[in-house]
Amino acid sequence: MADRKCLALIAHDQKKDDLAAFAKANETVLSKWKIVATGTTGGRVLEACPGLDITRLKSGPLGGDQQIGAMIATGDVDFLIFFVDPLTAMPHDVDVKALMRLAIVYDIPMALNRATAEELIAFRRN
Repeated sequence: MADRKCLALIAHDQKKDDLAAFAKANETVLSKWKIVATGTTGGRVLEACPGLDITRLKSGPLGGDQQIGAMIATGDVDFLIFFVDPLTAMPHDVDVKALMRLAIVYDIPMALNRATAEELIAFRRN
């Protein structure tokens, strides 16, 4: 992981297909990154892009969000893409807020929707 940047991918249930489509559209760029993802999200992205190097962690509500937060705090995650569903209540909302807080505290780029993710990927491509 030392020579390749690490990207974390997370998506709420209603946004998982959108994240998988985003990954497919950007597969060439994403193939240059080490990727960590929460369990179900990582599975969806791997179905769409089986060639990507993805480490699947626990499901978000079962601790995956916290695992990624710990990786942000230790400097192991360089960039976070988290497709958030603002219209659905999340029982683990506290974990989601803690993860966003860590991304802000450790000043890593964070995209919360596809439009921002596309811009950040385009910027990182150059």
